[in-house]
Amino acid sequence: MDERPPRRGRVADDDRLFAPDQLPALREAAADLRWLLDRDYAIDAALKLVGDRRQLSKRQRKAIRRATAPTAAAADRRRRKIDASALAGRDLAIDGFNALITVESALSHGTVIRGQDGALRDLASVHGAYKQVLETGFAIDAIGGLLAAAAPRTITWYLDRPVSSSGRLRAHLLERSARRGWSWDAKLVTNPDAVLARISAVAATSDAWILDNCGAWVDLLGELLAAPSAAADGPALALRPDLWLVDLSGGGSTS
Repeated sequence: MDERPPRRGRVADDDRLFAPDQLPALREAAADLRWLLDRDYAIDAALKLVGDRRQLSKRQRKAIRRATAPTAAAADRRRRKIDASALAGRDLAIDGFNALITVESALSHGTVIRGQDGALRDLASVHGAYKQVLETGFAIDAIGGLLAAAAPRTITWYLDRPVSSSGRLRAHLLERSARRGWSWDAKLVTNPDAVLARISAVAATSDAWILDNCGAWVDLLGELLAAPSAAADGPALALRPDLWLVDLSGGGSTS
């Protein structure tokens, strides 16, 4: 029996759906969707209009939905985004599953989208259940190394209590922190989104609702790409980002 851990890698059709020759049309679709959102179209109706017009697959529609935000919202999110170098002496609250799964996806060469607000988002489908994968330990170590260098005053991981295996992941985070000499806490809460939106700590997340309601925020995967040496204990995140990073942050037209 094959006992190898699962991976959070690419879906079979991703190489075709997000190939370089597909990117101009996807960027135009994202621009079209933003144009509709700016005019108060509901997201589901707007996505159907754009997806049908551009003949996009279900997964391509998911990608442009995650990439797109109204112009004002995207600009406001960018304004409040900070670099890891600005974390020193500040409290950091990590949207646990959101941040970890995105880094796991990158390490697995799973598709990751750069959105119009500058945030990096995975396309993994994890609903109500979480399974650690081959890259989980590497992802935790990469984040831990980055944050050890950045030196926030406090670091707290917030994990969704209702998600299966959240308690096991909390134990893993605390065990790895103790082994590496890092100082962080991990908490199980019913709704991490609400917690991160209301507290004064810097939020580490790419969740759109949190970004619209929090103060300052940081994109951990983006910071790892800017400082790949932080991942010295695991695969180099920036070695081949062209294999997994799909940039839908701008361009296109609404013609």
